[in-house]
Amino acid sequence: MAEAEDLVAEIEALEEKLAEAKQAITKRFIGQERVVDLTLAALLCGGHGLLIGLPGLGKTRLVETLSTVMGLNGNRVQFTPDLMPADILGSEVLETGADGSRAFKFIEGPIFCQLLMADEINRASPRTQSALLQAMQEKVVTVAGETRPLEAPFHVLATQNPIEQEGTYPLPEAQLDRFLVQIDVAYPDRQTEKDILLATTGVAEAEAHQVFDGPSLIAAQMLLRRMPVGDAVVEMILDLVRAFRPADPSSGERVRDTVAWGPGPRAAQALMLTVRARALLQGRLAPSPEDVIDMARPVLVHRMALTFSARARGEDLGALIDDVAGQMLRSEAAA
Repeated sequence: MAEAEDLVAEIEALEEKLAEAKQAITKRFIGQERVVDLTLAALLCGGHGLLIGLPGLGKTRLVETLSTVMGLNGNRVQFTPDLMPADILGSEVLETGADGSRAFKFIEGPIFCQLLMADEINRASPRTQSALLQAMQEKVVTVAGETRPLEAPFHVLATQNPIEQEGTYPLPEAQLDRFLVQIDVAYPDRQTEKDILLATTGVAEAEAHQVFDGPSLIAAQMLLRRMPVGDAVVEMILDLVRAFRPADPSSGERVRDTVAWGPGPRAAQALMLTVRARALLQGRLAPSPEDVIDMARPVLVHRMALTFSARARGEDLGALIDDVAGQMLRSEAAA
């Protein structure tokens, strides 16, 4: 009983801290509450986020503000076609000492940080994109045969421009699966855009302040994994993920006709974590079925693919996920 009370007290304290962090972020990244929540959820879950949106929507500003508020050492890499893996990971150089002796010295690349912004990640070649794979999954990098750990916590927030596809390299499925969530950054509404204009074109701009640091963020990530999840939520996560696998008996005719391949177990793991994060961000002690439905699109949309005929018909994966998830929630409520 005492252990449960302690857990409740820890969760409530974290919820207050998260509310303060959100307030600090929205001073500089105005509006777009959904984007802020999803980005914070990715960090709380110990994962990585893929931000997709047009230029000028504040993606870079968001990541810079997050670095300050979360107290993380951040670096930014602008991905270009001529970027090489060594430009990210680092390389060994031959150094001559004062006594004339020579030895190789490792020069760390920008990946040796806690929050890496990979700007326009799809502009780099697959060879360079793959430099992030080991770091994103195992939190280490291997250079010249030596494995070097990255500082904890380590997160990648990558951006991608959805319209400029000439000369770009779409991320391979294996790398997309490493991103916990896909975060779509849309145009702000009129009032939000007015607030942005007034806040950012004057003499002084609002400044964010630090709320977390590395150790406190790690502690929050561990606390999130201790949050209880009811059987109904676990079953809904399994039902939802399996419903988008065309070969699964539980999938519907529309999914079998539209989806080429569906999400794997990593998607279910991501949902299990992100529904807890959403509950935390909304000040609740445990996730609900509504959390599963709300997180379905950002967790699943980049882990699936349309068939050729579905693409020709103009089908949209996001809309399909919303429809199937909505039907599942209505069935749950009716039962």
